[in-house]
Amino acid sequence: MIAQELRGRLRRPVASAPQAEPRARGRFRLPRPRPRLLLALVAALVILAGAWLWFRDSSLVGVKRVTVSGLSGPDAGRIRDALTTAARNMTTLHVHMDQLHTAVTPYPAVKRLQVSTHFPHGMTIRVVEQVPVAALTFDGRRVAVASDGTLLHDLVTVASLPVIPVSALPGGSQVSDPNALDAVRLLASAPYPMLARVSLVSTAAAHGLVAQLRAGPSIFFGDTRDLVLKWTAAAAVLADPGSAGAAYIDVTDPRRPAAGAGSAAPGAGSPASAQTPAAASSGASGASGSTTAPTGG
Repeated sequence: MIAQELRGRLRRPVASAPQAEPRARGRFRLPRPRPRLLLALVAALVILAGAWLWFRDSSLVGVKRVTVSGLSGPDAGRIRDALTTAARNMTTLHVHMDQLHTAVTPYPAVKRLQVSTHFPHGMTIRVVEQVPVAALTFDGRRVAVASDGTLLHDLVTVASLPVIPVSALPGGSQVSDPNALDAVRLLASAPYPMLARVSLVSTAAAHGLVAQLRAGPSIFFGDTRDLVLKWTAAAAVLADPGSAGAAYIDVTDPRRPAAGAGSAAPGAGSPASAQTPAAASSGASGASGSTTAPTGG
């Protein structure tokens, strides 16, 4: 009996164990960070940020050596002292440009500042100054003026600067007279070789803006349109041997510049552009006529 039961049990099919379902592929769950770990990371970041802010403004990187370059004129010493004082309240990791600009506000000769630092204690400040293009004159007094119309009251004017006569010297920081502003724009657009040859700029009813060259002719510009083209045309006429001895050059229309001789003067007679070469040649005794220089336009 026992043997039969054993044989019966051996013949019975053995039920297979249930197989686990395969895990979905591509799913990988990161372990959830512990709250304490998150708090530790946040605290570390806060501490690092605070340490950086402290170090950035600390005396460990404070500015101690200041080099100022690019200065000239009577205010150079005062500008250097103002910038040095302001810079020594900063660090090489935290430069306050607004404070540097405030320090030089009383000095219109300063156009802009270029600042570089040298870790841990050095700073270099390069001052870019306003370059005068003319001197406003009234009653024997002169005030230099920059290309943007800024008045440089404290700058010593030199005799080589072109002169712009005005009815009164302005007391502010900018040129306000429209005619004077137009004259400044005219000189600001001049090529440097031509600017050095100009002795005076005035405004005449008949010719508009007039530039008088040193030991040379007057140049009639008209209005302030196409000033660069007009200067280019004037230079081409001056380089033309046919314009030698001319009393004036008319570049009111830069595409048709003309040189004329005779007694034509700024504000006198009719506009030079209205004169033909024949009229110019017969306008004055001993006149040598007028020439028109091609400009390639």
